[in-house]
Amino acid sequence: MVGSARPEKHSLTLRGHRTSVSLEPEFWAAFRKIATARDQTINGLAIEIDEARGDVGLASAIRVFVLKTLTDQAP
Repeated sequence: MVGSARPEKHSLTLRGHRTSVSLEPEFWAAFRKIATARDQTINGLAIEIDEARGDVGLASAIRVFVLKTLTDQAP
């Protein structure tokens, strides 16, 4: 079943501060792939997302970023 995996918690470091983010494995994989394609670390990309997210939770902001990036790349 697609999307049946539970979220996985990973630690990120944002400007010297450690935080945990829970995302489904598919989102972690896509997030890493996007960071690599942009020649960034996932911490660096997470900092950019964190700075632009406003009052949205970081995990939600990362999911929306991943979805928007993949949608924008679709033919």
